[in-house]
Amino acid sequence: MFCLQCRQYTLKEKCPRCMSVTHDPKPAKYSPEDRYGKYRRMAKMEKINES
Repeated sequence: MFCLQCRQYTLKEKCPRCMSVTHDPKPAKYSPEDRYGKYRRMAKMEKINES
């Protein structure tokens, strides 16, 4: 995860330095044989349901 304000990388959902929300630095690579797509879609649905 990447904090856009501090420009720091972290493994947390919120930046430990400025407490802002972190973002993925780049999208996942596309593969027609997507082995982890199921888990990525499940995580995305959990985030949507939290809102």
